[in-house]
Amino acid sequence: MEYLVLARKWRPQVFESVVGQDHVVKTLKNAIKYNRIAHALIFSGPRGVGKTSVARILAKAINCVHGPAEIPCNECTNCKEITAGLSLDVREIDGASNRGIDEIRELRENIKFAPSSSRHKVYIIDEVHMLTKEAFNALLKTLEEPPPHVIFMFATTEIHKVPSTILSRCQHFDFRRVSIRQIADNLRQIATTEKINVSDTGLMWIARAGEGSMRDAQSIFDQVISYAGTDMKNDDIEELLGLKDRRLLIDISKAVLERNAGDCLKIINEGYYSGVDMKQFYQMLLNHFMNLLMVKITGNDNLLVDLADDELSTLGEQVEGTSRETLQRLLDILMAEEEDIKRSLDPRLNLEFVLVRMAYLEPMIPVDEILSKMEHLEKKLSSQEGNKRRGMPPDHDLAKFGSHPKVRKGKTDEEIPGEHFWVNYKHFVKKKSPLLWSKIEPGTFLSFKNKCLEIGFPEGYIFLEDIAEKSQMDRLVDISQEFFRDDIKILIQSLKQESEEHNRVHSPDVNNGRKKNNIKNEALKHPLVQKVMDVFEGAELHDVISKVKD
Repeated sequence: MEYLVLARKWRPQVFESVVGQDHVVKTLKNAIKYNRIAHALIFSGPRGVGKTSVARILAKAINCVHGPAEIPCNECTNCKEITAGLSLDVREIDGASNRGIDEIRELRENIKFAPSSSRHKVYIIDEVHMLTKEAFNALLKTLEEPPPHVIFMFATTEIHKVPSTILSRCQHFDFRRVSIRQIADNLRQIATTEKINVSDTGLMWIARAGEGSMRDAQSIFDQVISYAGTDMKNDDIEELLGLKDRRLLIDISKAVLERNAGDCLKIINEGYYSGVDMKQFYQMLLNHFMNLLMVKITGNDNLLVDLADDELSTLGEQVEGTSRETLQRLLDILMAEEEDIKRSLDPRLNLEFVLVRMAYLEPMIPVDEILSKMEHLEKKLSSQEGNKRRGMPPDHDLAKFGSHPKVRKGKTDEEIPGEHFWVNYKHFVKKKSPLLWSKIEPGTFLSFKNKCLEIGFPEGYIFLEDIAEKSQMDRLVDISQEFFRDDIKILIQSLKQESEEHNRVHSPDVNNGRKKNNIKNEALKHPLVQKVMDVFEGAELHDVISKVKD
């Protein structure tokens, strides 16, 4: 008996066997069910995804002796003849070899005659985009108003080459590439039935080699069986498909993430002298790092990354401890150099240069982690430096001064420890709102009478209007009420020159505050500072540090 290749042996014979085209199958089955089959249909999509197979199944479904039926019986004479390609009423025409106007004229003459044994005459024209312009024009009128017993089915891999006048007269069905996992599942079913022993990893490799085409993948599987026999080893599949470069990908990404530029160069040298095409390998490397990023983002989710489980596990181990930002930066470098590699006369040199850059790239730290560390460090340093500057003990000794002033009804101002109270108050505000604290920090405690806290600021203080703004004042009042554990008010005073002696009595830091404020005003006028303020919306000048020369 003549051997039948897998692609023909396992060709779908019913709609349920078609893989990856559920949207097409559902529409056609409903059209049969409700008797709404169009007189002209066009199936477009990549090669080997089931266009001609679906056309044959549809031809059987509408001509089955027991139909029209959503599931043809495949047992009646009509079904068998259509399957074998012997039916006089279902003609398959190759558009590449029957592309001229004479063939279309002959077709127009033949469609006038009724079918010999079926309900409908069906004309399946494969690669219809190959017809000449004259042939398309000759087909137009017939395609628009064919005899009721005729149905046209066109298949094409290049829908953009089909004239719009033809498309407008057809129902268009767009076929999609079949996913690698769906192809692998189909190959696994074939392997089980044919009693072939092959690993899931091997099936994924074969499926990936099919590049979205079920027919191509089945043909490759046939070839692997001829090479390795029914007991396949991964090494056999790897050798036949030339997948040594996949191992190189794993080794290179490992070296890059470990920041070992020397190993990167050794791996490229090994691949070059083993015959790996550097331009093609670069594309594989780019896709490999895209998979690494996907694994980092989604985890080992094989629904989003078409890889075998062991490959997913390997990639998961590689990205462990590597930030998403680092992987994104590495992928950015590869994508930026893609065009140069394609045009390069020495792609190996370019690839080595790119890999050295990637290997020496400093790891990227997530922004939220940086901000968290900075905030923690700022709090720690501000607390220690502030206490040191005021002669206060560290934070853990601050408790003995009291977090809150001991204010009760009936107490007088003299019972409030002024110096320690003001330090503790500002420390409390800083914990609640560092930004608000930065604005009141130069202020001077003036008095606390009748549940009213009076704070003085140097004349012309740049943040005085900000503090007096309603939202800022409301926030300060809320924090102060929490500190005092009572309903209080805040009164802001601008300290005049004539009050300098009074200010010196209440706080020796007033003059220093006024001097500091003047320095801030001068700094705000500097062009560089103004440019920074314009670029970073909402930025504020927190402090000016004078650098004293020895």
